Amino acid sequence: MDLHQGERIIFEGHPSWRATLAFYIKAMLIAAAVVVILGLATDVSVVLWAVVGLALVVFVGFVKRMTTVYTITNQRLRIKRGFVARNVQQTRIDRVQNVNTDQSVIERILQVGTVDFDTAGTDDSEFKFAGVSQPEQVVAAVERAQADQPRELADTGP
Repeated sequence: MDLHQGERIIFEGHPSWRATLAFYIKAMLIAAAVVVILGLATDVSVVLWAVVGLALVVFVGFVKRMTTVYTITNQRLRIKRGFVARNVQQTRIDRVQNVNTDQSVIERILQVGTVDFDTAGTDDSEFKFAGVSQPEQVVAAVERAQADQPRELADTGP
C-alpha cells in the first residue's frame, strides 16, 4: 500500500481463518460428493481423489483469505481484494460516521465478526471488514485513527 505523506498504518489484517470455517465445511461437502462420483467413474483411487480435493479446498480458502487485506491508517480505511483481478475500496477516515459490529452466536464463540462502516456522502452500503478476529479491536483502531485527525477550529473569532 502506498502511504500518503504523514500517513501511518494503525491496523492491517485479513479475515480470520475461523471466519472461513463455513467456506471450508461447504467446500469439503462438495468435494466429498465429487470424490465419490470420480471414484466410481474412474479407475483412480478414491483416496487419491480425496487428497486432491482436500488440498484444493485448503489452497483456495487460504488464497481467498490472504488476498483480502483490511487496512486502517490515520487518514483512510482500505479494503483490497483479489490476486489476479483486484478490487480496492477506500474512504477517508474523516468520512466515517458510524462503526457497527455484527456477530452471530457462533461468531461470538469463534471471536470473529463483521465491522460495518457508514460513511458520509456515499451510498456504498458494502464497506465492511468481514470475518475479522476481535472486531472490537478494529473499532478501537478506527477511534484511534479518528482521534489522530487534526481538528479544525470551529469559530476562531475574538
